[in-house]
Amino acid sequence: MRVLHAVTLHSPTHAFGGPVRVALNLSKGLRARGHDARLLALGDGFEGPLPSAVEGVPAQLHQARRVLPVGFSGITSPGLLAAAGRLVRDADVVHVHLARDLVTLPVALAALRHRRSLVLQTHGMVDPSDRLLAKALDALAVRRLLHGASAVLYLTDHERRGLDAVAGPPALEQAVRLVNGVPAQQARTAPEGPPRILYAARLQARKRPRDFVAAVPEILRAQPDAEFVVAGPDEGELAAVQALIAELGLGEKVRCPGALSGEEMIAELRRAHVYVLPSVDEPFPMSVLEALSVGVPSVVTTSNGLAGDIRAAGAGRVVAEASGLAAAVLELLEPETAAAASAAARKLAAESFSMDAVLDTLLETYAKL
Repeated sequence: MRVLHAVTLHSPTHAFGGPVRVALNLSKGLRARGHDARLLALGDGFEGPLPSAVEGVPAQLHQARRVLPVGFSGITSPGLLAAAGRLVRDADVVHVHLARDLVTLPVALAALRHRRSLVLQTHGMVDPSDRLLAKALDALAVRRLLHGASAVLYLTDHERRGLDAVAGPPALEQAVRLVNGVPAQQARTAPEGPPRILYAARLQARKRPRDFVAAVPEILRAQPDAEFVVAGPDEGELAAVQALIAELGLGEKVRCPGALSGEEMIAELRRAHVYVLPSVDEPFPMSVLEALSVGVPSVVTTSNGLAGDIRAAGAGRVVAEASGLAAAVLELLEPETAAAASAAARKLAAESFSMDAVLDTLLETYAKL
């Protein structure tokens, strides 16, 4: 089966976050099962020519060009748009990781136009919005795509309700729940040395990296040797994070290494005692899934899509407010609690979010098309 995965942007800093990681994980899994999966995206930030493969997945990357001053929604490529028709015609299934942008919308429309089997996966990026641009794109393209797709994949019931609201009646009968999967990781040995607390996600307001930094002094009062890492590409919060680190006198305790590659992320997780993601309204974060797969107990907020699973499994702690982050981290640093939560984290990732289970569901969905 020939499957084209289209996603907005791939860059060395992983600026587009989880959707690219999901597209790559699914593509690698499909290729391991004998299918011809390929990636289509914009590329940016590379030195020299754009790569022709990403983590072993053949890729058609086109240089990103900004045409509108509206974040990721304002980038596109004339070359990608010109090639979209040919690329979708060559595929049996066109799997679009849909956002309201000038990359995935045109590719999905091309798939409809050429009568290819179209699968949409929105990762929480298409939800009811009062923004004028979002309303215009919904009227022009998004509703047509949601009703015209062969399958619409969703992560949570909350996302499903949002998609139904954007699409308008009738309800999306072709909706299929597909959780994010994470590749299996080798069991780590318990990290040695001072406690190491990790945040590794985009530095943007919704992710709340400043809440992580604000919790550091309270943790240090109980664990004075603890070390902290705030990693991830800057999306407007780096200056504020650095200012807060300086204001609290934490320059020797908090390190900001920037964006991490996939290998660097796993290496950091293997060194971490606790992973913390204070973000709100987070649908299904890949960084938390990766932490669980390595066996790192994780702290998330109640509006995180994985909160219920983490709480039920004992794989970390769930907090309602940022003021509870420090206490949750300190609890997970207790040796017996840490060991139990680490084992529970690996079990949760293996039993509920394995790539094998996700690929089984995905291939069953493809087969029905």
